[in-house]
Amino acid sequence: MLFSRQLADGVRERLEQRAPGKFKVELAMTYGEPSIANAIDRLQAASATRLLVLPLYPQYSGTTTASVFDAVTSKLQTMRWVPESRFINQYHDEPGYIGALAASVRDSWQQHGRGDHLLFSFHGVPRYTLDKGDPYHCLCQKTGRLVAEELELSEDQWTLSFQSRVGRDEWLRPYTDETVVELAGKGIGRLDVACPGFSADCLETLEEIAMQNAEFFTDAGGKALHYIPALNARDDHIDFLATLIGRHTSGWAGAVK
Repeated sequence: MLFSRQLADGVRERLEQRAPGKFKVELAMTYGEPSIANAIDRLQAASATRLLVLPLYPQYSGTTTASVFDAVTSKLQTMRWVPESRFINQYHDEPGYIGALAASVRDSWQQHGRGDHLLFSFHGVPRYTLDKGDPYHCLCQKTGRLVAEELELSEDQWTLSFQSRVGRDEWLRPYTDETVVELAGKGIGRLDVACPGFSADCLETLEEIAMQNAEFFTDAGGKALHYIPALNARDDHIDFLATLIGRHTSGWAGAVK
């Protein structure tokens, strides 16, 4: 929540710099507080008549992005005066997003040294979602490939995997916990891990990757797993999101350029 609030505050400040008095920014959670319904109430109380919804899921999935859409439309159905609305589905291959991810990796390498291999770990979803046509798997693959190209990595210098599986159903493969063990077995001494699908750090990055999977890696013979933080409230991340918002509000009064 802390990183999400910092990110929302940063975007609010950047939009205010670019278009004073034209934008109201509210942070909302699909599950928990502040809720989407309450955020829309606050925007309505501030006399907002246009609503842009930006789910902070770079890669679209029916399990995540679409759930935001469902919550927003559920709230709008209760309103007598529905605001003019737009919805950003994904930004998995946006140059500003890819550039910020690559810059975050370079910054980590400069500050902490460079590992022997780079792993991109995305949040997993059940395999049946892919079989039914959900594009998430493909979008994650494209994000990983574009960041690797930006970093000028060869195919043997990076790997992509999926974390956080639960239950007995098969989830998207390869699994992160199995991948870090496999990489340790191949002689990788230090493994750098980034989670491009998370706009802000949370338990699934700070605990699951930086702690649990780090332990899996060293127990399997690796020397160290280094977690590269999510974009959080980096300036380049804030700049990108403000620009993305500007593009999607094009044609509205006070649009950001």
